[in-house]
Amino acid sequence: MKLRYSTKQKATDWIKISSSTNAAEAIFKNWDKDHIATFECFKIVLLNNSNQIKGVFQVSQGGITGTVVDVRLIFAVALKSLAVGMILTHNHPSGTLKPSEADKSITRKIKSAGEFLDIKVLDHIILTPTGQYFSFADEGLL
Repeated sequence: MKLRYSTKQKATDWIKISSSTNAAEAIFKNWDKDHIATFECFKIVLLNNSNQIKGVFQVSQGGITGTVVDVRLIFAVALKSLAVGMILTHNHPSGTLKPSEADKSITRKIKSAGEFLDIKVLDHIILTPTGQYFSFADEGLL
């Protein structure tokens, strides 16, 4: 087995996240607009210690109303990328901003695992096809 670390972007070009607004804008800008209204995807935004985006990893792609999230896969990627923080994100093709109980549950589970591994979960952002967003951190759900 060989572990390899590479990035497509220079560290000097990494975007710094300072609020849920600029996080949602950066995430939406890079989302595939052809599919954001079609099916649900769950992604993680990997951050360095300065809250700069090191990369984005798509964890899963599901159906119209949901997707399966494997916590082990999330942390395998976070550890391999040497991330110290992350932002969870997924889309709601229906356009609703309200998080489901499943959304809340998986967020708690990932946050708990992150605390054990000393990887901060800074937010969970739900995006709609129009670019509106819901921030778990802003709403006190994190």
